[in-house]
Amino acid sequence: MRCGILLPSFDPLRTGEPLPVLAAARLADELGFDAGWVGDHLACPAPGLDAPTCLAAAAAVTQRIGLGFSVMLLGLRQPAWTAKQLTSIDILSGGRLRLGVGVGGEFPEEFAAAGVPLKQRGARLDDALTVIGDLMCGRAVQYRGATGTLNVPALAPALAAPPPIYVGGRGEPALARAARFGDVWLPMWLTPERLAERSSRLAELAAEHDRRPPATALLVGVRIEDDRERARREAEAHMRGQYRMGLDAVERWTLLGGIEAVVERLESYRAAGVQEVLFMPLGSEPLVQYEHLAEVRSRLNAAPEPRIATGEAAR
Repeated sequence: MRCGILLPSFDPLRTGEPLPVLAAARLADELGFDAGWVGDHLACPAPGLDAPTCLAAAAAVTQRIGLGFSVMLLGLRQPAWTAKQLTSIDILSGGRLRLGVGVGGEFPEEFAAAGVPLKQRGARLDDALTVIGDLMCGRAVQYRGATGTLNVPALAPALAAPPPIYVGGRGEPALARAARFGDVWLPMWLTPERLAERSSRLAELAAEHDRRPPATALLVGVRIEDDRERARREAEAHMRGQYRMGLDAVERWTLLGGIEAVVERLESYRAAGVQEVLFMPLGSEPLVQYEHLAEVRSRLNAAPEPRIATGEAAR
């Protein structure tokens, strides 16, 4: 099972201290994680850094790990400028970009701030996904979509093939989007049983587009603590600071406890078809959690697995 980890680009506990994004990226590289990921918000309850900037900086201080958005709110952005940013990150990192996308909407204020109608978020994402690969690969685009038109000349430099696209979400629209555009489906907050059911539905939808079913990844909140009550307190503070909700709303899907308990839970997700997990460390001292989660990764994986590829051969 491939294991990635979110870089600490937000401050949900409002410590006011500098966010250790670069130290975390270096450590993730050294510890053997497959990728470092960043969340993406213009305005949310937790103070946070700009996601593309974080990945560009992480590219400069790492050698091996993939660098991904978990997930980019692509519908909030102008597609041509975004394609230029994404292409730049991929080139600067030597082909390590992973493009996770999602509709967002849990924080309407950031859509208002960007001047984007909240009700158009799904249609805008679909329009952007229709053209983003062509834009990154240096093909001119003339496109009239549901939410606007584009007339973009061939952008240079260009990629030989687009990066892998991870489509976030767990509802029917997200599955339809993953079936149409995705290399990987990236849900959050699902039990293994429900995830297996949704994966079967995804395979049906992909077949309607004459595409292979996307691989399945999972974004999961986790706190490694032998003292479960302390784990709960740390996770509770994080969830309230990041999402304005209590842990009780998502505890059934959150991994809390010692290393053995977390590995056991992840094995049940592996059995349900999850091929990649993205750890979102919860609470304080995220770099200490990195060390614990590296041990989780080690126990899950006796041998490396092949990376996901798209376009040409493996990137």
